[in-house]
Amino acid sequence: MEAIQFEDTLEPVGILTGALLVLMGLGTLIGQPWSTTNDTVVLLLQLLGVVLTVGIGVGLAWLSYVGE
Repeated sequence: MEAIQFEDTLEPVGILTGALLVLMGLGTLIGQPWSTTNDTVVLLLQLLGVVLTVGIGVGLAWLSYVGE
C-alpha cells in the first residue's frame, strides 16, 4: 500500500484549510444567524460573511489542488 504523493508539500495544508473554512461557513449557516438579530443590515452582513467564508474556502482548496 502506497501513501498519497504530493508534488507540493503545502498542498494538503491548503486543501484541509479550505475544507475547514467551508465547514465553518456551513456550520454558521446551520446555526441560523438570522434568529439572533432583529436588524436587517446585521443579518445581511452575517450572511455575506458566511458566503465569503465558503467562497474563500472553496477557492483556497481549488487553488491548492489545481495550482501548479
